[in-house]
Amino acid sequence: MIDETQAGQEYYYYPLENIEDVDIFYEAVERERLTKAVSEERPYTYWTIEIYDQANGIRGGGGLGTLAADTRRVAERMGVPFALITPFYPYESRQEIKDGIVVDEHRPVEYRKFGFKFVDKVNIKCCGQLCSLDVIEKKFKHTRIIAVTEPNFGELYSGVSGSDHRLYQEVALGFGGYAALKLIGLKPAVMQLNEVATFFAALARLDELASNGMDFYEAVVYTRKHTLYTNHTLVQAAEAEFTREQFERYVFPNVKSPAVRKWLSDKFDGDRIKLSSVTIEIAEMRSGVSKLHARVANYRDIAGNKVKFRAVTNGIDMDYWVLPGIMEFMRNAGIIDAKGFPTVNYSDKLELLTADKIREFKRQGRRLLNSTLKKKPDHQGRILKFKDDDLVYDFRRRFADYKRPELAFRDPMRLRNILESHNAHYLMAGRVHSGDQTMQEKLRQILEIVEKDDYLREHVHYLPDYDEKLALALSAGCNAAINVPIVGLEACGTSWMKDVANLGVLISTHDGGVADGPTRAYLNVSGNDESEEINMLYQRMEEAAAIWESDFDLEYTMREQLKEYLPVISGARMLQDYLDFLFPT
Repeated sequence: MIDETQAGQEYYYYPLENIEDVDIFYEAVERERLTKAVSEERPYTYWTIEIYDQANGIRGGGGLGTLAADTRRVAERMGVPFALITPFYPYESRQEIKDGIVVDEHRPVEYRKFGFKFVDKVNIKCCGQLCSLDVIEKKFKHTRIIAVTEPNFGELYSGVSGSDHRLYQEVALGFGGYAALKLIGLKPAVMQLNEVATFFAALARLDELASNGMDFYEAVVYTRKHTLYTNHTLVQAAEAEFTREQFERYVFPNVKSPAVRKWLSDKFDGDRIKLSSVTIEIAEMRSGVSKLHARVANYRDIAGNKVKFRAVTNGIDMDYWVLPGIMEFMRNAGIIDAKGFPTVNYSDKLELLTADKIREFKRQGRRLLNSTLKKKPDHQGRILKFKDDDLVYDFRRRFADYKRPELAFRDPMRLRNILESHNAHYLMAGRVHSGDQTMQEKLRQILEIVEKDDYLREHVHYLPDYDEKLALALSAGCNAAINVPIVGLEACGTSWMKDVANLGVLISTHDGGVADGPTRAYLNVSGNDESEEINMLYQRMEEAAAIWESDFDLEYTMREQLKEYLPVISGARMLQDYLDFLFPT
């Protein structure tokens, strides 16, 4: 996998305007059809270390969890038999600002309050003893959430990557989750492994087949052909690595087959093993989450060969993330259909989207934003309320170094002039991962810059404890969204999709899922170095303000964004792409 230094050097100036068809680029990804179709008894199984679904009482950490919830909801709407398997963490993380520092607070949660039912218990073996896990389930018409949990499970991403507790959680999800499936009476038609933390689910399946009499090599082939590994990040920090001694305590006690144990032992490089390497080995199908991501992902198998990824760009559940008024308009106008697919002639139908309608929808979003902010004070404890004609920029996404939340603050006086000349506000929201000292310090520096300027102090606001409700309110109620990751480091991102769908002006670098479309479709931020990008960012902020002052420009901008990105945004399109990949005709 590329580290951040290499990525910045090798891909920062990559010519991204005309990416060739990834399907052709990776035409070597050929395989036989799967042996079983999806059914109620053999569902599409989706494995994830987190889900972010506040409606069902599960609060995740970021985009991976949000995507999991969206995928399950889209499968429900499309009538696809679908089982999402995840841990249920008995503690959820809340964040607040104290002396300029983000502080985590872990609060207990009770699954029964959200409609989950206890099924039974399953056991795994760790450190020479049995560990009992509760299996809980919430069923919908076509889909279900199956979770394993126990009182000492801790919170999401407890400890550092590579720690004993993190490995325990992942083994519990894999071996415990697979046992939970059997307990409920389900067999996976396919296993989608979202990130390497879910590797142990496929290992459990391989072990079951091999220990129940199937020839080991046939078991490997069968498991590989029914397993999809989806990589969601290009950031080196996501790489999980463990020691042989840790595997002896947490993993090998759960492996029954001597052949599987030997197969896994051979994957170690000396005393250590990378989960990405063995996940690649156990899954014949591999996908990246945008066209650019699938092209630049630099993973290699045990033999050192570069692994090819199929592009299935992420999408969102538009019915969940888009204002009801906008969705009603799009359906009545024939822009999208009942399941969330863009219609054949959606581009022509977008001519019905007028400036008056756009401004009315944004007023609806502003009311939602103001209502949400009543319970979400900013970093200074202020309750914010914006007028309909206030111009509001927002930067809302996980605070990670490559996403560059500090970029707009490199020239504080220029930022002040933009805000002052347009009576504008700048909102920031996003979770800072516990223990990320780099981003803690960057946030502290940003807030220090804001505090030193009397105008910025009143017009720049950081909103702690970012969650789903605030994410929706910001995308619906803000005028322009800022998305400026270092090109080549964002796998996809979905925050920008919600902004576009809720009729916000997108200001972005050409990275992640944004690069699925052309640069003309949004306000592109680019340059030969970062100083040029900073200058371009301020120019684009000025342009975004001008767009909202002109009916003609507003109509043109929104129509062009939606023409290019509605198919990209569609969660229904995403799931259909996965089904076409997994079950080719």
